[in-house]
Amino acid sequence: MKYRVLGKTGFSVSEISIGTWQVGGRWGDPFDEKNALKTLNEALDLGINFFDTADVYGDRLSEKAIGKVLKERKEKCYVATKCGRRLTPHVADGYNDKNIRKFVDESLANMGVETIDLIQLHCPPTEVYSSPEVFETLDALTKEGKILHYGVSVEKIEEALKAIEYPNLATVQIIFNMFRQRPAELFFSEAKKKNVGIIVRVPLASGLLTGKFTMETVFRKNDHRFFNREGKFFDKGETFSGVDYETGLKAVNELRSIIPDPDKLALYALRWILMFDGVSCIIPGASHVSQIESNTGASDLAPLTGEQMEKVQDVYKRYFKPVVHHLW
Repeated sequence: MKYRVLGKTGFSVSEISIGTWQVGGRWGDPFDEKNALKTLNEALDLGINFFDTADVYGDRLSEKAIGKVLKERKEKCYVATKCGRRLTPHVADGYNDKNIRKFVDESLANMGVETIDLIQLHCPPTEVYSSPEVFETLDALTKEGKILHYGVSVEKIEEALKAIEYPNLATVQIIFNMFRQRPAELFFSEAKKKNVGIIVRVPLASGLLTGKFTMETVFRKNDHRFFNREGKFFDKGETFSGVDYETGLKAVNELRSIIPDPDKLALYALRWILMFDGVSCIIPGASHVSQIESNTGASDLAPLTGEQMEKVQDVYKRYFKPVVHHLW
C-alpha cells in the first residue's frame, strides 16, 4: 500500500481507503455487523488506515462497528465521519450550532472515542457554504478538542470552491472518476494551493466502471441504482455519477479496449484517479473481503501512459462532457 498526505490534516493515509456506506453488505441489505467487522479488519490487514463513514450509514451501526474495530486493533487508523443527513427535513437552517454539536456528540458516543479525526458536513444544501457561522461552530469544536479537523462532502464544484475559502477547512470529499472529470479542470489546483486534502468518492460510478454490468443486469428494488437513476430520492449524481445507464455501458465497452487487461477495468479506473496528484485518497465501498483485496491492487499497477490518458479523456468528451459536465 502507498500513502499520501491528507491536506492540512497532516495524516498519512492509504491512497486506496474504504467507504462504509454498506460495508460488509450489498446496497439495501440490513446491516450485518459480523460481516462488517470482518471487512474492516481485512482492510487494516491490507494496509488501509482511513475509514470514511457517516452517522446515517446503517443508522449509526457503521460508526459503532468501526468503534469496535478501533478498540481491538493496535494499528493507527484515521476515521472520517459525516453529519447533517439525519436532519428531517434536510434544509440549510438545520445546520446550526445546536444540531451540529448534537451530531458530533452522537458520533463520539457511537464510536466510543474522545475526539473525531475528521468530521465532514454531509452534502448540505448549497446555502450552507455561504453561512460563516456553520464553520465557526466547527472551529469552536476543534478548539474544544471534540474534533481534530473538519471538511465537507459536496455535490458540486461550485460548493467545493466556496468551501475552501474557509481557512481551517481541511478536506473536500467529491465525486471524481472516468465519467465525472470536471474536478480536475480547476478545483484540484485550487485545493492544492490551500493544502486541502481531496477524498474521492464514487470512484467506480456505482459499479459501472467494474465492467460487470449489462443491459440485462437487474438491480433490486431497495438498491439506489434501481430507484434513484433520475434523482427522485437524493442527488442524481450519486447514482452512476449522473450518467445515463445505457450511455455508460457503451463508454465502458470503449474503455475496455484502452486498458491492458479488460477484466481489470475496476482496478484501472482506480489507477486512473491516482494519476492526479491532487487526490489524497479514494474511498471505494466494499461488500465483501475479496473486493478490498482487489481494490488495493490498484496501487501496484503501472501508471497509465500518456496515450491511454488521452484516450480516456476522448471517451469522456464524446459521451459525457456535453451532458453532465456543467451539472456538477
